Amino acid sequence: MKKLRKVYVAVIMVFLYAPILLLILYSFNNSKSRANWGGFTLRWYWELFSDEQIISALGVTLSIGLLAAVISTLLGTFGAIVLYQMKRAPRHVMLNVVNLPMLNSEVVTGVSLMLLFALAKIQTGYLTLLLAHISFCVPYVVLSVMPKLRQLEPNLAEAAQDLGATPKQGFFKVILPDIMPGVFSGFVMALTMSIDDFVVSFFTTGSGVNNLSIVIYTMAKRGISPKINALSTLIFVGVLIPMLLNNLRSSKESDGTKRSQKVKIPY
Repeated sequence: MKKLRKVYVAVIMVFLYAPILLLILYSFNNSKSRANWGGFTLRWYWELFSDEQIISALGVTLSIGLLAAVISTLLGTFGAIVLYQMKRAPRHVMLNVVNLPMLNSEVVTGVSLMLLFALAKIQTGYLTLLLAHISFCVPYVVLSVMPKLRQLEPNLAEAAQDLGATPKQGFFKVILPDIMPGVFSGFVMALTMSIDDFVVSFFTTGSGVNNLSIVIYTMAKRGISPKINALSTLIFVGVLIPMLLNNLRSSKESDGTKRSQKVKIPY
């Protein structure tokens, strides 16, 4: 039975990561053809950074992603704190409302935001793209922060105030450090979702403002260039590193907690 489980996990991992590994491999292929291996080269990476259209789209993607991640992390963190302090019944209702954008179809979200901007007479462009990304990133931050809030001791804030801390000091020096892993996870998730988004961006951007997903979609109509393989490799590595660091940090904290529980303090 254990061997069957290992084989099952191995098949799933191959199914998930074999296409990505193949993409990374062909980003170093000297031939444009995906059927032939023309030797190892860094040619497509050099051509990638000399392509003005892709560099411009990369700048838009990174600026939108970072701004949307930072703003949605702030809004989502304080929103989660407010929801946590609510009574059980209204909190349950509001959590369902907050989680609705994650369950909703991206096409519906994109069209809805496009109609909203048109009704508000806001010209589509960089601002509307940023607002759209913030709107669908906030629920992911709330989803990441809420479990950390539930793990807090109920009287932790009152204990900090009894020891002389002001409510502001109690939050920034006691509450925030404890929920910081959830905040960081929400930030990484929001950044990843923003960089990855295509459908909502397609409906809410304006002329002259395109992110990478829209540029790649446009280029794919003429055939996939090996430069896209190189770009996708860099994006994959850029997203993978923060996630690995976050998991490493979480594992260290869990190990430290287990060790601290084993320590006996003699009196």
